[in-house]
Amino acid sequence: MIRNAIQRFMYGRYGNDQLNVCLIVLYLALYLLFILSGFELFYFLTLILLCVSLFRMLSRNLPARRSENAKFMRAAGPAIQWFRFQRAVRRDKEHRYFKCPNCGQQLRVPRGKGRITVTCRNCGASFQENS
Repeated sequence: MIRNAIQRFMYGRYGNDQLNVCLIVLYLALYLLFILSGFELFYFLTLILLCVSLFRMLSRNLPARRSENAKFMRAAGPAIQWFRFQRAVRRDKEHRYFKCPNCGQQLRVPRGKGRITVTCRNCGASFQENS
């Protein structure tokens, strides 16, 4: 019954997105700084971040919130993709990753094959690497 009431309340509202997650993480970091330093400015900044995050989450102006998130993703998207790629590389124990010296394309080859010739699928350049 309570879940149904929350669903009805949130119907037509924007909800959560990547920008809100970033705002909440920034809120937590600033709140931790406030606890450690006792500097009042951090506390007021955390309140502002929390209010902006709640406003965005409960907003019914969906196009405006989507536009804000799209701008954020254009700005922060490359950094997010880089962190995701680095995490994938660390987790993948069966492959080695190389960057094509010609075009910069990321290439994946199996580990343990010795010295191999890697050919880029993007530009066709070939180079020798140890797998």
